[in-house]
Amino acid sequence: MRELLLINISGPDKPGLTSKITEVLARYDVPVLDIGQSVIHNHLSLGMLIEVPKESVSAPILKDLLFTAHTLKLEIDFTPITTRDYHKWVGEQGKPRYLLSLLGRKISSEHLERVTTLVASHGFNIDAISRLSGRRPLKDEEDSGNTKACIEFSLRGAPANEEQFRAEMLEITDSLGIDIAFQEDNIFRRTRRLVVFDMDSTLITSEVIDELAKEAGSGELVAAVTELAMRGEIDFTESLKKRVATLVGLEESTLQTVAERLQLTEGAEHLFHNLHRLGFKTAILSGGFSYFGRYLQKKLNIDYVFANELEIVDGKMTGNVIGQVVDGKRKAELLEQIAATENIRLEQTVAVGDGANDLPMLGKAGLGIAFRAKPIVRETARQAISTLGLDAILYLMGFRDRDALEV
Repeated sequence: MRELLLINISGPDKPGLTSKITEVLARYDVPVLDIGQSVIHNHLSLGMLIEVPKESVSAPILKDLLFTAHTLKLEIDFTPITTRDYHKWVGEQGKPRYLLSLLGRKISSEHLERVTTLVASHGFNIDAISRLSGRRPLKDEEDSGNTKACIEFSLRGAPANEEQFRAEMLEITDSLGIDIAFQEDNIFRRTRRLVVFDMDSTLITSEVIDELAKEAGSGELVAAVTELAMRGEIDFTESLKKRVATLVGLEESTLQTVAERLQLTEGAEHLFHNLHRLGFKTAILSGGFSYFGRYLQKKLNIDYVFANELEIVDGKMTGNVIGQVVDGKRKAELLEQIAATENIRLEQTVAVGDGANDLPMLGKAGLGIAFRAKPIVRETARQAISTLGLDAILYLMGFRDRDALEV
């Protein structure tokens, strides 16, 4: 009869604790079948599943472990595990695994309760919980507008109805003002290599066509059409032609004027600094205009830019777009084209956008993220970020704050 024991150890952490415990086990040549350890605010929690060797009995091992734990001021307890339970645990290793990320300016007990209740109701088991964001100073409690928090849950199992599960996640995000991302835990999540972005209302806070229209005196008309296009209520290409037509006669110098007042979205510089440091390729795939794409390319050191080209004759805009229009379909094609050029699998790509014309590329990418998106996009995309800045994308790619460098 095999004797299996689960050992749980807890107490104040300090260097050398784990080595002292394992020294006892090594003395008896004890096989360790599983081990896990975490430290929260200098408090250790260590678990080990051991098998008592056939030539030994457990009493001397337990006695020495108890004595060692006492001298280290640790609490220790032992739980017998049947071979049946052990084999059941081994069999569960083949179950699907997912990662659920909880993101917000700060995370409360209510957020955790709602999310963990949802997870349990759909049959998931939580294997691990990790904090990806850094510890926040207490003084920041008074000013949480610029803070960020992310807790990641490693889940085992699969929902019987994923569509229903995602609908309930969206309900929680709407009611509590947080974001929840749910993705499969696979090798591609840790090997992303290309990130592509929409430009207007994603990399920058405004829609460039609206800014140009203000200069041309057609601001209100164009803004209304832009809103309909981004919500997917009218055809993008037709809406683009209609809006650009209002710019006829606008001086070419207006492009520079508008470019200089563009505001980068929160977290953009921090995100690109770290993407480039880590060797990622980046691209702008925009239904906006190439002049502004190239302006941002220089500012953020972006590798590729594809956008629409305004026709300019004798220093003035004609009200036309020349060349192939970069619409939703074209964005998805360009994503594939860049990935092929860089010898990158689509599963290793990330796409970020806010409008209905971004949905094709969000669906094509390995990780598609609706960022501060229109309702139809947020409901359709598999991942969404609405509460934090662009650099929160790093969390969904598995990076912790301690992995990132500040600009």
